[in-house]
Amino acid sequence: MQAVIYGKQVIMHLLDSHKEKLQEIYLSKEIDKKLFFALKKACPNIIKVDNKKAQSLAKGGNHQGILAKVELPLATFLKEIKKAQKLLVLCGITDVGNIGGIFRSAYCLGMDGVILDFAKELAYEGIVRSSLGLMYDLPFSVMPNTLDLINELKTSGFLCLGASMQGSSQVENLSLKKCALFLGSEHEGLSKKILAKMDTILSVKMRRDFDSLNVSVAAGILMDKIN
Repeated sequence: MQAVIYGKQVIMHLLDSHKEKLQEIYLSKEIDKKLFFALKKACPNIIKVDNKKAQSLAKGGNHQGILAKVELPLATFLKEIKKAQKLLVLCGITDVGNIGGIFRSAYCLGMDGVILDFAKELAYEGIVRSSLGLMYDLPFSVMPNTLDLINELKTSGFLCLGASMQGSSQVENLSLKKCALFLGSEHEGLSKKILAKMDTILSVKMRRDFDSLNVSVAAGILMDKIN
C-alpha cells in the first residue's frame, strides 16, 4: 500500500535507512544540492510542484517543501511478534500523533514490538510521519480482540502488565524477562475486562495532585521502568 508523507525529518530517515520505500519525491521549493542529489540517487522520480499542490498532497499539514509517496510498512504476523521478549499493546488509542510518539519511545527504550488494537482503521501514513519513520524499524501487529490476545500472550509465557492510575508503581519484584505492557486511551484507559486479566497493574507515581499525563508520556515512563 502506498501513501504520501511529508516533512524533512521523516523523509531524511527513510533516505538514510529505508530508501527502497521511496516511490516519488515532491518538492515545492529549492533544497540543498547535496540533499537533492542524494534523493535523486535513491529515488529518480523527483517531481516539482507548486505550493498549492503540495498543500493538497499534505492535506494542509506542514510539509516544509518536501513530500514523498512511499510504500507503507507491513504488519508482522502475530505468531512472529510473539517470539519477542518485550511488547507494547495499545488498546483503543486512535490519535496517530500519540501512536507515533509511542513508537519512537518504544524503539528508543528497547521494546521489541508493538501490537495495535484498532477500534477503527487508522492512517498508517500519519503514524509513519509522527514516528519520524521509526514505524519501519519496530515490528508491529494488529489484533482487534484484546481479550483473545491476552490469552495468546499468556500461553506464550508473557507476563501481562496493565497501566492504570489505580495500579502499583513497584516493578522491582517482578520477573520481566518476557512481558507485554498494555496501555489504554487517555480518556477511557483499559477496560475492566482487560484489567481483570492482567497479571499486574502498574501506574506512574505522581508528585503533585494532578492525574492526567499524555498517554505517550506515560508510555515512555512505564517502558523505561520495565526495561
